[in-house]
Amino acid sequence: MNRAATAAAWAISGVVFGAGLSLSGMINPRKVLAFLDVTGAWDPTLVLVMVAAVATPMILFRVVLRRETPFLDSRFYLPTRRDLDARLIGGAALFGVGWGIAGYCPGPAIAAFSVDLREPAIFCAAMIAGMYLSDLVPQWRASGQPA
Repeated sequence: MNRAATAAAWAISGVVFGAGLSLSGMINPRKVLAFLDVTGAWDPTLVLVMVAAVATPMILFRVVLRRETPFLDSRFYLPTRRDLDARLIGGAALFGVGWGIAGYCPGPAIAAFSVDLREPAIFCAAMIAGMYLSDLVPQWRASGQPA
């Protein structure tokens, strides 16, 4: 595996992803919140973004996974777990609530640094704090001590 080629692929993927987020309006939290407001001033334009975001990997994964190995690595790294547990469902629910409150999710928040610093910085700081706390909760529960 060539590190330079891998780094270049990551950089190109990141730029394409960020450009797509920007062109689609996903880095504008007001547009995202308007999409989530189905009982108010609903903006359905992000449905096309979501359809494309789901359809593209559905088609391309089938093509890519026909290969024995990826272009830039010796094997594919695919998830093996298929079960749903409380931690996964709870995390997904918290992600959705956070997205609904802020209008950002991690990718668009990072891409939004290209147009604003304050709001994405606040979101990213809260996201990092949440990730840190999510690691502490299992440790706290295992210790058996009250909060």
